[in-house]
Amino acid sequence: MNAEQWVRVREVFERALDREGGDLEAWLDEQAGGDRDVRREVESLLRHHSGAGSFLSAPLTDRVPGLLDEETQFQPGQRIGDYDIVRELGRGGMGRVYLATDVRLSRTVALKALPPHLTRDPAQRERLRREARAAAALSHPGICTIYALEELNDELFIAAEYIDGRTLRQEITQGRRPSSRDLLDMARELAAALAAAHMKGITHRDLKPENVMRAPDGRLKILDFGLALIDPVAGPFAATHVTQPGVLVGTPAYMAPEQLNGSPVDARADVFAFGVLLYECACGTHPFQAASPLALAARVLESEPRPIQTVCPDISPLVASVIDRCLSKAPRDRFASAADVALALARTDVPRPPTGVTIWWRAHQLAAIALNLGAAAFAWRIKEWQHGLPDQLFLAVGILATVAAIFRGHLLFTEKMNRRAFDAERRRAVPVTLGADLLIALAVFADGALLASARPLPAVLTMALAVGIAVTRLVLEPATTSAAFGSAT
Repeated sequence: MNAEQWVRVREVFERALDREGGDLEAWLDEQAGGDRDVRREVESLLRHHSGAGSFLSAPLTDRVPGLLDEETQFQPGQRIGDYDIVRELGRGGMGRVYLATDVRLSRTVALKALPPHLTRDPAQRERLRREARAAAALSHPGICTIYALEELNDELFIAAEYIDGRTLRQEITQGRRPSSRDLLDMARELAAALAAAHMKGITHRDLKPENVMRAPDGRLKILDFGLALIDPVAGPFAATHVTQPGVLVGTPAYMAPEQLNGSPVDARADVFAFGVLLYECACGTHPFQAASPLALAARVLESEPRPIQTVCPDISPLVASVIDRCLSKAPRDRFASAADVALALARTDVPRPPTGVTIWWRAHQLAAIALNLGAAAFAWRIKEWQHGLPDQLFLAVGILATVAAIFRGHLLFTEKMNRRAFDAERRRAVPVTLGADLLIALAVFADGALLASARPLPAVLTMALAVGIAVTRLVLEPATTSAAFGSAT
């Protein structure tokens, strides 16, 4: 192929990565414009690109088929210690899970047989014991209960509560979308359960729809703390943990950006996964949906998701604001833990979505900018009439008016283009605009006072402008902001 064809290949390939749904074959025919070489090369690139990301989505046991071969596979009817095996429920990187009966207590349990590669090393066995004890210490109706850690025939087993229900993944796949009220209840229920773990210093690190089960009574249960990270200062069980910081563990589609980068993580990684999970439950689509797992991971790292209310306009503004904050790229912009998420979801002063009142807030910001610029114009006129102190006052007013205008312009832009970050930016701008406005008012009033004897009418108008700036900032702006966003600060 010639250079022009290679340029065409690159353009079509990059557009294909961002394309969603539809007939790919017909689309490639159209984009290639009848050039078979270009079409063939783009198809090859797409195949390799998709394969390059497959490791991000395929289960570990599918990628390494022999990983569990050395495990003992138990058969229905076989007895392991005090447990009768009923059937295998599933398998994964953390072992096989069986439905079993605890003959001592006559109760049904989920019995997880931990794989030998995790248990043969004495240090690993001790870490598994510690994490099992930590998970067993979690007592909350929204967390699957750990009954026992059994060591039988040199093998480790975890006996846990068996929940005969369906996962949230099954609900999403079946097209079930919760109502606004149900989604709020789900969010509160999951946040409370996750908060119980975070308060014990335990980060789940693999929160996803597959690991949340809906019990027959409708309650949600968080499963599988097998990849949990325990805070080394959180309590007596936290001395060590199985997986070390810097190791990529979990499911990439639900990992926070810092987790994908292999950086140390804390409870805020679970908060990010919580936001992804709720977004997917509410809308039926992943917030960073892409054509391949690799592209999805890239979007998690680089792209902003569409605000959830633009995708699902019927959900509660309260839940929407919480989800949007959970999905912040920087950990510092998220909630510190699920406990803070639960507190936010318990609010009764639900943040209101942008309405007609917001237009008045925008008009107020533009009017404030105009008043400050008017003050600078008055200060310039006065210093032309009377030199000395008015020269310094004009310089001060000009600088302060510029600073206030920049911050207000930034707020107008953020409110329009990045609503998720707006509340934080507004709080940051408050002391700057307040200080600038009051100093401008003071300087302009001083200008008017200096002019009073020589030019009474301009002096009165100047002092009136100063009072107007102060009243606008201290009285009108808080009222407008509160009406538009539910908070004056």
